[in-house]
Amino acid sequence: MATNGTGPGDLSGFKGVFPANPTPVHADGSIHEEGLRAILEDNMSHGVQGFWIAGSTGEGPILSEQQRDTVARVAGETTQGRALAIMHVGAISTESAVKGARAAAASGCAAVCCVPPFFFRPNLRSIVDHYKAVADAADGLPLFAYNLPQLTQVEFTPDLMDSVMAEVPSLKGLKHSAFNFGLIREWADRGLKCFSGSGRLPLPALTMGAIGTVDAPLSLAPWLYTDLFAAWEAGDLQRAQARQNDVQKVVDLVQMYGAGAHVCKTILSRRIGIDMGESIRPNNYLTSEEQDHVLAEAKKAGVLEAPVAVTA
Repeated sequence: MATNGTGPGDLSGFKGVFPANPTPVHADGSIHEEGLRAILEDNMSHGVQGFWIAGSTGEGPILSEQQRDTVARVAGETTQGRALAIMHVGAISTESAVKGARAAAASGCAAVCCVPPFFFRPNLRSIVDHYKAVADAADGLPLFAYNLPQLTQVEFTPDLMDSVMAEVPSLKGLKHSAFNFGLIREWADRGLKCFSGSGRLPLPALTMGAIGTVDAPLSLAPWLYTDLFAAWEAGDLQRAQARQNDVQKVVDLVQMYGAGAHVCKTILSRRIGIDMGESIRPNNYLTSEEQDHVLAEAKKAGVLEAPVAVTA
């Protein structure tokens, strides 16, 4: 059984700040391993607890299986013993998702996550079977669902979640990116480790019962989010509210031009000093003029130069 900083059945580390980082690529489409390691190192230096690897900002659903396996290997190696890598393996076929789960376990990732089946509208049996197959392939790793109905057309309702939990005992949590914010309390009441998928509302999510946040803006300004979470845990609500106010400008950055992955790569390329590449087609991308605008706004927002790192 693969582990990464937690023992079998120990979920205590799954809380806090988990950036949904972009996936750097070379011009030929191969994974930019040095760039990916650099992003993970940058974020870990500011105290993040883990990562949501190859999610939507990480362009996971359009990675080839070879690309996805490389990402899992790099994430597992880089985070080992230092942060928890939750590897997204969701794919259009169950067969591909199963292969991804096996690769994540073999690579030393701490957990796997998976969107429900998409494109073909699945019934309850198909959804449960999909998650059972992924869980069985994950070598005992915790499984996190990814509730993203805006893109998958499948929403986890309480009834659907209960049905999956009844047959997939390794389902331990989820990233809740659905618009119904109130469901965070439902998931917490079921004992699920619920990460909010809203980088704009990290503090309200914590008050609702979320155990942390997963989103792209966390990768651009990890220091703001880790300070917010530390303040929350310390009961310093004044400081937490100040950071809640600060993160709004970072979220606005990511949403520019509807090209979140490319925005993140553009900003991190400049801050870290490694070209992280462009969006993977057919994902939205930025023109050179738009990249210049993004960098100008990023400078105003204070994310082109990171503060002194809190850890080595």
